Amino acid sequence: MADVSTIAYDALKAAAEHALKKIREGKRLSAEEILVLYLGTIVSDIREIRAEIGRTNQRVDDLAKSLSARIDETNRRIDEIAKSLSARIDELARRIDVVQAALLGRIDELARRVDVVQTTLLEMQKLMVELVKRSG
Repeated sequence: MADVSTIAYDALKAAAEHALKKIREGKRLSAEEILVLYLGTIVSDIREIRAEIGRTNQRVDDLAKSLSARIDETNRRIDEIAKSLSARIDELARRIDVVQAALLGRIDELARRVDVVQTTLLEMQKLMVELVKRSG
């Protein structure tokens, strides 16, 4: 069974063609025939609008697909950059740990040397005190 709108369109088309034939023959149109011609133009406009809506919907769908692909690509690039930065941060942290260990070793060595110098100074002070006592 045919769609009702298709049957109505076909009937309107036939009536409009009949009215156009009367116009070509130079005959007067009845009010109903004028209304049929007017309805025919409205139906034609509606079909054009529906076609334009269909084309617009297709363009929106195409644009959505394109944007989705671009967003996916951008997300992929962001993930790669994040992974690269994470690796660089890990390497930097490792290098900081190595430098920190080296500096702590140097600080410990310096503290040991300061202790040796302090011990030496104390011994020198004791010797000087003894020398002052002996000479005095």
